[in-house]
Amino acid sequence: MSSSPTVHLPSSTSGRVDVLIIAGEHSGDEHAARMVRELRAKQPGIAIAALGGPELAAAGAQLLFDLTASSVVGLVEVLKHYGFFKALFADTLRWIAEHQPRAVCFIDYPGFNLRIAAALHERGLSVKGGGRIKCLFYISPQIWAWKAGRRFTMARDLDAMATIFPFEPQCYADTTLPVEFVGHPFVAPDYVSPVRHDPAGPVLLLPGSRKQAVGRIFPALLAGFREFGERDAVVLYPSDEIRTVLEAENPPANVRLVEIDAHGGTAGGVALPVAATLTSSGTMSMHCALAAIPGAIAYRANPLTYVLGKMLVRVPYLGIANLLLNEPMYPEYLQGAATPQALAAELRASVHDPERQAKTAEQSARLRALLSQPTGGSAADWVVRQMTG
Repeated sequence: MSSSPTVHLPSSTSGRVDVLIIAGEHSGDEHAARMVRELRAKQPGIAIAALGGPELAAAGAQLLFDLTASSVVGLVEVLKHYGFFKALFADTLRWIAEHQPRAVCFIDYPGFNLRIAAALHERGLSVKGGGRIKCLFYISPQIWAWKAGRRFTMARDLDAMATIFPFEPQCYADTTLPVEFVGHPFVAPDYVSPVRHDPAGPVLLLPGSRKQAVGRIFPALLAGFREFGERDAVVLYPSDEIRTVLEAENPPANVRLVEIDAHGGTAGGVALPVAATLTSSGTMSMHCALAAIPGAIAYRANPLTYVLGKMLVRVPYLGIANLLLNEPMYPEYLQGAATPQALAAELRASVHDPERQAKTAEQSARLRALLSQPTGGSAADWVVRQMTG
């Protein structure tokens, strides 16, 4: 990216905007797209614009900017792209002031989104700042892991929060922010998993969706698979940019690269049969957990980012399934611990040990029950209530 970038978001094509959605990562794009499809079914005339990705565009939102193509993680990576994010921030505020959407619905991505919410408050554009734009937040930042103090500024700037994990509303109990658990999208009635467990299937390698992270994690997954020395492997990737990173590692002929389509699945909407997985800690690990696919988590970050994270984060696990169950459904191998030998041993146990497979199935069932949608309805129902209330 240029050191002095310029960003100019296009005008609304509908003449008005009911909801502006801001989703900066592939997982947020996926979750937001599901919500948009349901919103448009419930209210066919609703006008939705988005800073997001291809899934939001496919769901019918006017895509103002593909923010997922610019997704970065970690302090070091964010600093490298500071000029771009500063320009995008300024033009997003300009666009909101000009178009005055009824609501801005932030989807996770707290580093950017919470700053936008605070700026809308400071400029008198949001309801909390004396204006008329409602600020809604879907998918809570992980305040239970780090930066817990953010909850008070969030209560100051936001009108409502919807969470996808059942324990999260309690994290805001000492604030004035209304918080509601709306169920996890991966257990919604219309959810179609991109993967399914098949003991005879290939190994699934999931290095993530961010360029920098994939560049560090995929070599570790590939080395573990090579050490395993059995079967074929499939790698799921979300974009041509990520495919380029994968191909740079020269994967062997028995490793097939498969693109995730605009709805978060593989081509044709058919669930991919896999026997075991080596995965990063991102969204795809949840797909695997709910499909009862055994495996392990491997993660490698920039060394400085990892050291800072160790100082700031206070959780026993990196993987969300492990956190929800409070046990290692997926054993975690971080940084130097993600050796080829350790990862290969996890693959062997996942493929050949019936007890490991049975335990994973039991953990998956418990996880599904924890994440089921409550009687209050879906994320789309929540948005409608907030806009009409």
